[in-house]
Amino acid sequence: MPERKPRKDAARNREAVLAAADALFARCENPEDVTMADIAAAAGVGKGTLFRAFGDRAGLLRALYEARLEPIREAVEAGPPPLGPVTPPQDRVAGLLDAVLCFKLDNRRLALALEEGGGGSPYQADHYERWHSALQSVLEQIPGLTDSDFTAHALLAATRADLVEHLAGEESVPRERMRAQLANFAIRVLGSGARQELSAEE
Repeated sequence: MPERKPRKDAARNREAVLAAADALFARCENPEDVTMADIAAAAGVGKGTLFRAFGDRAGLLRALYEARLEPIREAVEAGPPPLGPVTPPQDRVAGLLDAVLCFKLDNRRLALALEEGGGGSPYQADHYERWHSALQSVLEQIPGLTDSDFTAHALLAATRADLVEHLAGEESVPRERMRAQLANFAIRVLGSGARQELSAEE
């Protein structure tokens, strides 16, 4: 029984830190301006609490990103709901990419902070590996499409946080236009990939 209080306090502190970081990143213009000291002060905890719970700033960013990502993970991995008996793989690819893009648009500052300075290559991050794996498995179901591994990387490159930030922030491209552009891009990539394979077979 005596051990429960520290665990409860730790869980409460963790939630407070994530909520404070969430609010700070949502308000900031430049993600790099948000420091561990800022987050600790906003959460009402000491900096030591942050480092014990998350290791470093990159660890805190990853934890916050994962917390934000949890509600849409199912949609990202499964794609859109079935349209009739079977959802065509092309539609599942489009649905997955749209889910990733919308997530990046809804979490622009956080995604940028994590991908630009969150401790190492974004391509080695757990969330990227899950998205890539889910996308690759769907691409493999498209007849005539080869090199699903590279194609998955190329399609996901169109959802990079720095590109999303540039288009949405600096060029003021409307959300729905970006979604339509990404869907059209995916259609072109998938169509050309299948055509090239069919030509090679002929």
